[in-house]
Amino acid sequence: MHPVVKAVTDRIIERSQASRSAYLAAIKEARSSTVHRGALSCGNLAHGFAACGADDKQSLRQLNKANIGIVTAFNDMLSAHQPYERYPEMLKAACNEVGSVAQVAGGVPAMCDGVTQGQPGMELSLLSREVIAMATAVGLSHNMFDGALLLGVCDKIVPGLLIGALSFGHLPMLFVPAGPMRSGIPNKEKARIRQKFAEGKVDRAALLEAEASSYHSAGTCTFYGTANSNQLVLEVMGLQLPGSSFVNPDDPLRDELSKMAAKQVCRLTEQGLQYSPIGEIVSEKSVVNGIVALLATGGSTNLTMHIVAFARAAGIIINWDDFSELSDAVPLVARVYPNGHADINHFHAAGGMAFLMKELLDAGLVHEDVNTVAGFGLRRYTQEPRLLDGKLTWVDGPVASLDPDVLRGVAEPFQSNGGLKLMKGNLGRAVIKVSAVAEQHRVVEAPAVVIDDQNKLDAMFKAGKLDRDCVVVVKGQGPKANGMPELHKLTPILGTLQDRGFKVALMTDGRMSGASGKVPAAIHLTPEALDGGLIAKVKDGDLIRINALTGELSLLVNEAELNTRVAEVVDLKKSRYGMGRELFGALRQNLSSPETGARCTDAIDELY
Repeated sequence: MHPVVKAVTDRIIERSQASRSAYLAAIKEARSSTVHRGALSCGNLAHGFAACGADDKQSLRQLNKANIGIVTAFNDMLSAHQPYERYPEMLKAACNEVGSVAQVAGGVPAMCDGVTQGQPGMELSLLSREVIAMATAVGLSHNMFDGALLLGVCDKIVPGLLIGALSFGHLPMLFVPAGPMRSGIPNKEKARIRQKFAEGKVDRAALLEAEASSYHSAGTCTFYGTANSNQLVLEVMGLQLPGSSFVNPDDPLRDELSKMAAKQVCRLTEQGLQYSPIGEIVSEKSVVNGIVALLATGGSTNLTMHIVAFARAAGIIINWDDFSELSDAVPLVARVYPNGHADINHFHAAGGMAFLMKELLDAGLVHEDVNTVAGFGLRRYTQEPRLLDGKLTWVDGPVASLDPDVLRGVAEPFQSNGGLKLMKGNLGRAVIKVSAVAEQHRVVEAPAVVIDDQNKLDAMFKAGKLDRDCVVVVKGQGPKANGMPELHKLTPILGTLQDRGFKVALMTDGRMSGASGKVPAAIHLTPEALDGGLIAKVKDGDLIRINALTGELSLLVNEAELNTRVAEVVDLKKSRYGMGRELFGALRQNLSSPETGARCTDAIDELY
């Protein structure tokens, strides 16, 4: 093992000893040597299978066949989840083929950040993760199930499903992806049109045509944002079948992989021969593997919160120091938009997950001795699925990249580190993703432009007030303030200013899109303004230094002056009602800091 990866893993194991032991003891206690529905009364069980067909009803009566719960995030507004409409029947049939039964245990909400970016509904996005976790638990709470299939792809949906699933850590579970849409307009061209629109050089019709040519069919968006980062992390953690993440929805291979996932979860139940509960697959080593792969590919900054949150649900305690230390040791081996011009389909074609896994394993950057849904050992994931004569099989993946402009080996990376940096200073702690930021833009020292609403920047830009070096400070955007919406609307404006030759950066207690890119952005600032963070005292014109090379994040105002300042209170009234936001007050007020996962799980903290 690479010495840094080993040291960080050992530290996490030691830090998590008490909480992890308590978690494993809890799932051991919940385990049953017989089908779980055997604990139900006759009345309970009759309710549970009342609507089943005659064959499934008879199987469930016998108390000797596994019953698999399907938790689905299907809706047909969200392109990535639209394919799930037909999955339940397909998965049920596959389970029947191996002598088991499957039922839809429940549905979870699935909102699309791409639709809500810059809109009031975006303030429910992060909060939806906790709702999804709770909805997953509700679906599985009937004690009818011996395993589960989790149908989800996008931003908060996968972490929410996983958090909920880990509260049933004694059950074996597989994630069943649906795959990315096929490539549309090149991402570089899309970004160019967005900036042209921000400058007023193209009209809305041209912008809409570009966007519709990019997001054009069923499947996950093709850039390497949070959704595709989720898929990569799940696969590396051994929670999906090898090579299943990035097969397109309309590829015949996609259905065969989904059917195999259903059959495999049956094999992993107590009634099968390979009992393997999800709470044991998610371990300290598998979590580190997920972080390493995220860093090696320049994945979404949103995962710096989500991995912390779902690891905690399994009794594993990680923090941003772990991310930062690993990032310094892990080379960047992929260039996928926004870290390059290629999309996730190009990554897949260049060698994809199989080549990535081989490189990381051979370099000792990930732990091979982990359990996965495909069996023990991560080396299995250096293979990729194929349909040979109509039959699903796995073959060895490529030994060399098929496109070194998109994917490379560890020996010749795009840069020597993962590009994620922990930022520290008198302003607090933040993270910055620099894998897509050119080196000449990684240090910015400039006067602050302070706003408390991302929508205010557009008017300033159009009035020419931003044609200068500046650090845009967006405060009052943390979890407790307004649910921490992504500040995606800032990207075209800041990118345009940078292209004009100005030194610009962003600092916020909010978050950027999983597609944050070429402009340095110190985000997830902790403590947030509402929690007494110094960001609340920053004024227009204050000098701020953001040094992504050294990790310095400083407000260059003397302490005596700061002591005389009173924190400016952000008006959050408009974030407290409308678009359903009034229903989420209790969740919003109880969210933790971004570094602790922006979690609302006090009961877990009390248990451990």
